[in-house]
Amino acid sequence: MNDFVHLRHKPPTKLEKPRELILAMPQMRSNVNVARIIRAAACCGVGTVLASGSVKIDPKISREGEQHVDLQIRRSLLPVLKKLRSAGYPLIGLEQTSNSHNIHEYKFPQKCVLVIGHERNGITDDVLQLLDATIEIPVWGMPFSYNAATATCMALYEYCRQYPSG
Repeated sequence: MNDFVHLRHKPPTKLEKPRELILAMPQMRSNVNVARIIRAAACCGVGTVLASGSVKIDPKISREGEQHVDLQIRRSLLPVLKKLRSAGYPLIGLEQTSNSHNIHEYKFPQKCVLVIGHERNGITDDVLQLLDATIEIPVWGMPFSYNAATATCMALYEYCRQYPSG
């Protein structure tokens, strides 16, 4: 017999300081993706999530994550991204571009905004022009990209791996 005992819903790991990561996403096509992103952000201790457009969150999927983040819904992301950038937040896009960094080799700034692309259209050209860097997640199978919520979860995990204490 081994020493493992199934233990679900352990208390969250304490952060030494609040995360300086802000998550920004455009209006998404899928409410399921929005709810999954909100849940992942809450699990990762992200303080602020910026969303645009008509946001509907399915609480069965988000598991009440929206109650653990400061969810700010804006008509447009562009003005708030410009303000954040001028306030010293580098803007990091999760997008495949000609100069994207491989997420496995990228060192996130501790204080930054992670900008997510739309499921079909990616990051708009006007927002793309504001970004300080773009990161992408390599694929080894289909010649496509990961689902937006899945890719966001992977990027949040990598950020948290680099800054485990906040």
